[in-house]
Amino acid sequence: MGHHGWRGNPPGTEREARRRIVEAATACIDRVGLAKTSLSDVATEAGVTRQTVYRYFPSLADILSAVALDRVEEFAGRMERHLATFGDAAEVAVESVVFGVRVVPDEPYLGLLLKAGEADVFTVAVTSSRSFALGARILRNVPVDWAAVGVTTDEDFEGLAEMLMRLFLSFLQYPSTPAHTDEQLRALVRRWIGPALTARP
Repeated sequence: MGHHGWRGNPPGTEREARRRIVEAATACIDRVGLAKTSLSDVATEAGVTRQTVYRYFPSLADILSAVALDRVEEFAGRMERHLATFGDAAEVAVESVVFGVRVVPDEPYLGLLLKAGEADVFTVAVTSSRSFALGARILRNVPVDWAAVGVTTDEDFEGLAEMLMRLFLSFLQYPSTPAHTDEQLRALVRRWIGPALTARP
């Protein structure tokens, strides 16, 4: 592929090159923290020039987004396990919003873009079709009777996931003043989302 550098071991594909840059960025963040990580640091860690990094990622924000998405599966597993402790569809929906609002900002990697002041990039990532599909998968795997509330098709699950993720995003980026407690947030979401997920006769 004509790559320069890479510590003498050039990647065989573009996907592999991107993966190595993401791994280099993760190593930098782990070592010195987000605030002190620059695109030059990432390039040095990967053994390439800044120009090579730019070939795959237009900006540091794009790299941070890739780092966050690289760790999203672990987060999804934890969320799924948490939601599995609730017994009905409405409570699963409520808790998915509360979990996202409370946990994401303190996540070592998922909260990167928010901490970096890249809220717009974070918003694009959360409202992507990939994110909605992941949300749908999480909901589908939670052992509640979705059919009883009319959620049966892939389109249903993705639509519900999109609504919940947009709600989570709104509460996260534009918190109330004063900020809701967990119980207040639960009550608010339960009051207005719960009826849509009540078992149908």
